[in-house]
Amino acid sequence: MEFPFTRIKGGVGAPRGFLTSAVGCGIKNPEVKRLDLALIYSDAPCTSAGTFTTNRVKAAPVRVSQAHLRKGSLRAIVANSGNANACTGVQGIHDAKAMADAVAGPLDLNRSETGVCSTGVIGLPMPMARIEPAFPELVAGLGRRNGGAVAQAIMTSDTRPKELAISFELGGYRVRLGGCVKGAGMISPSMATMLCFITTDAAVPKDALQKAVLEAVEESFNRITIDGDMSTNDTVLVMANGKSGMPPIRRNGPRCRQFRNALRWLMGELAKAIVRDGERVTKFVTVDVRGARTYLDAKKVAEAVCKSALVKSSWNGGDPNWGRVLHAVGYSRARIREELVDIRYDGLPACLGGLQADTPMPKLREVAARPEFTIEIDLNQGKADYQMYSSDLSPEYIDFNRSEYAYWKQARKDGLV
Repeated sequence: MEFPFTRIKGGVGAPRGFLTSAVGCGIKNPEVKRLDLALIYSDAPCTSAGTFTTNRVKAAPVRVSQAHLRKGSLRAIVANSGNANACTGVQGIHDAKAMADAVAGPLDLNRSETGVCSTGVIGLPMPMARIEPAFPELVAGLGRRNGGAVAQAIMTSDTRPKELAISFELGGYRVRLGGCVKGAGMISPSMATMLCFITTDAAVPKDALQKAVLEAVEESFNRITIDGDMSTNDTVLVMANGKSGMPPIRRNGPRCRQFRNALRWLMGELAKAIVRDGERVTKFVTVDVRGARTYLDAKKVAEAVCKSALVKSSWNGGDPNWGRVLHAVGYSRARIREELVDIRYDGLPACLGGLQADTPMPKLREVAARPEFTIEIDLNQGKADYQMYSSDLSPEYIDFNRSEYAYWKQARKDGLV
């Protein structure tokens, strides 16, 4: 980050003028009342921007939120965990709209001013009979200190809530930027599988905010992968209400660039938190590709290495198998020359010029056994580079994802299937 900032508490509820709330209504299991329904609301008009999954199979809340953003800006976001409301047909659209209406009415908003997000099991109808009675409590519970509860309510296979907030000087005004994110499985670039909500009390015009969000997502959530799977529900929503008192920033001006840097840093930290909390992962691996002919070549190499099941399995075993890395480089479809490729583990040469380096294997194994390390891949063909964050693939990941049958049993009890 190019300017001083201070970490503050509150997550998505830290910026001025934003109220948050979360309740439990047993969406996945009526006998377990963990927090699973959340609300974020600005008490002042906002500008807003977002990005969504590029999967051609899109969940109902994604379609509804996209339509709402096209109409204008959001002032509220309602989100649930436990059910993705994906592959649910026309009824899913009706349910997503009903969730928007349930908070828009009491808050005196139009339906289109409310974003809707869901995460959880795909293919099951929403248990609206349990969700709808919880909305009065959800709206009544809006307050300034519930940001952490929102981060908890959107968790699925996450092991911990992931949130962050900072304050910094922007054009002589002290502004705040806060966010929370969920994601642990089905994580792959374009864009990564997760929900992310970010709020700020900076005054950012809609076009400038959308550009900042697109750039920040490309350099954060689009650069992580855990298992190479892309979800149906990926959503990033950002709201700016200007409650800091600052005048609106000018697009491409110095304050706009400063805000973009802050947003990019915040999203980057949240993206890395997703990988560190990946489903049953034991390693956090940074892959740095440099020396490529083009940006696209560098990106192709990084994605091939980070998605390779063989490479990720070797990371799980603490095996510095540079041959698997090089074979992924080779099939990436990037323009490379085998005899020019260098591969290093935390700076230690494993492969030089496409051949085994003379670094003792015990030293390389020591690096690969660490919970976090960096693999540097130098193609030695140009000046383009690209960085991604990935994880290992563990036997426990497979065991964890073998069956969702229990959720279907509950759905049958509810009369939904």
